[in-house]
Amino acid sequence: MSGGYPYARTGHCAKMASMKPIITASACLSESAGPRPPVFLDVRWQLGGPNGRPDYEAGHLPGAVFVDLDTELAGPPGSGGRHPLPDPEAFGAAMRRAGVRADRPVVVYDGGQGWAAARAWWLLRWAGHEDVRVLDGGLPAWTGELSKEIPAPQEGDFRPRPGALPVVDADGAAALARTGLLLDARAAERYRGDVEPIDRVGGHIPGAVSAPTGENVGADGRYLPAERLAERFGALGARDGGEVGVYCGSGVSGAHQVLALEIAGLRGVLYPGSWSEWSADEHRPVATGPDPQ
Repeated sequence: MSGGYPYARTGHCAKMASMKPIITASACLSESAGPRPPVFLDVRWQLGGPNGRPDYEAGHLPGAVFVDLDTELAGPPGSGGRHPLPDPEAFGAAMRRAGVRADRPVVVYDGGQGWAAARAWWLLRWAGHEDVRVLDGGLPAWTGELSKEIPAPQEGDFRPRPGALPVVDADGAAALARTGLLLDARAAERYRGDVEPIDRVGGHIPGAVSAPTGENVGADGRYLPAERLAERFGALGARDGGEVGVYCGSGVSGAHQVLALEIAGLRGVLYPGSWSEWSADEHRPVATGPDPQ
């Protein structure tokens, strides 16, 4: 697969694949009081919205450290899209500042949409951390107390080993759209090209199938049960053992889709550059309308 990392369910990868990627608020409360409490990362973020730091300072899970998606979970915008993968060393340094350790579980959460938390989950997993989960439903699902105390965590020891989860580049995404299944996680109107509020042109990668991220969750913002997600992706053409690629606008909501696929028992391959990279290249073909083409 062009631009991808090989992925095999052996060694630490098999352990990672066997872990549930989400955790309930009640389980978080229980683990927080246990002998091996998780590191909490607050990743509140809105596309085009204000920085999430003020919301974090107004109240967060006790002990949680704020992580900024735009500067710590992505590299500088450029030829790789709006949210390219961060430099592994810079990402590792940010995670160590947040207290992330290789031998300690991590729980990430956001304001409820789930995109930013999934991005943090995916990056840590891609970088080799073996125990990362998303708080299902985000902060609105939390039933414990909130804190305004800004923690000063002990320096962590996590050092990224990129490649534990696979990625694909633009050529690989184009190939997957023809030989496997490529899911477009953006809203349907952006897929069709009816509107494009951010990127140079609207539409989708030829052959990609529309699969809006919002359909991964219920009205409460929590992921649908595994059986319902499996039915959803099966109806879109996903098959056990088949190759499923995912892209979105800039690699953020696409991580949400990869997480949903994992809950369903399927393996998703992320195209990090996504539409922000694809559409910036005038030589790349663009399809419009409701059909993959």
